[in-house]
Amino acid sequence: MLDLLLIFIFPKYLRIHGQILPFIDHFTFNDTMVYMNITLALSGGGVKGFAHIGVLRVLEMEGFQIRGLTGTSAGGLVGALYAAGYSPDEMEASLRDIDQGNLFSRMHGDGPSLLGLAGVTAILSELLGHRTFDDLRLPIGLTATDLTTGLPVVIKQGRLIDAVLATSAIPGVFPAKLMEGHMLVDGGVTNPIPVAEARSLYPDGPVVAVVLSPPLGWQKVANNEFAETIPVLMTNLPRVYRLAGRLRLTQAFNLFIHSMDLTGLMLLDKQLKLEKPKVVIRPELGQIGIVDRVDIPEVIKCGELATLEALPDIRREASWQYRLRRKLISYSP
Repeated sequence: MLDLLLIFIFPKYLRIHGQILPFIDHFTFNDTMVYMNITLALSGGGVKGFAHIGVLRVLEMEGFQIRGLTGTSAGGLVGALYAAGYSPDEMEASLRDIDQGNLFSRMHGDGPSLLGLAGVTAILSELLGHRTFDDLRLPIGLTATDLTTGLPVVIKQGRLIDAVLATSAIPGVFPAKLMEGHMLVDGGVTNPIPVAEARSLYPDGPVVAVVLSPPLGWQKVANNEFAETIPVLMTNLPRVYRLAGRLRLTQAFNLFIHSMDLTGLMLLDKQLKLEKPKVVIRPELGQIGIVDRVDIPEVIKCGELATLEALPDIRREASWQYRLRRKLISYSP
């Protein structure tokens, strides 16, 4: 008990039974190397992904140092831009006035899919160019799913734009991406919130997970409200397709997407319980569909508000006292 009291009164004299712990050299209590360091795991969510920009903005303003980052789908896109050197302000300035009506058009040569990523590809080409993972300012991993093996993969090398398109390829909605002989689709299929991967990038800091989906159980609504709660996939399509939305086939497809959303929520919930991020930030985004037309600054604001609310928890988990306590718990002489 005396040793534990001395840890917090005289941390530089930390000893256990007369032995200085081998990890004490990692704790220099007067710089940011041991304080405010975190890693981020960013989930997907289609256009809800703009909220990640707001999260990053608040974390930067509050002085947190992001030492590593993982992302799935929209989280991978925002994470890639951040790792490439774009500040949250620069990202918002580049994206707030984009033509949302053309984001999801198809290109010549696209594989089978309802929509495409032509507009997204054009924006990424302008912002990322030919950057590779070797050009980034911090370590990052983007998740995808290998259709051949059915296994999750983490992309950490190659052209950044290819990795972003792979992690964003929602099966059936956007075309799969061929990379090095592997047909890849959205990482959210098998790894919706890559917490373990984020932890591996910087084991000494806490993982903060940013989840853009509502908590499991939100869909418990009255039967007469069920149709109104189904995320509307089609609201951003050309007018001819919106008119066709009354057709049974389109309605059936929306129900399929809704069912997939519920499956994804269950997988995400289990993954959070298993991998245990230290803090979860969950912006309140309502029932925004994955390709809905949105007010981008407003979505960014939702990310900011959720992060401000989570700041006390993030500060606590990033403090040297908590980090030292975790080291003590895991230490075995």
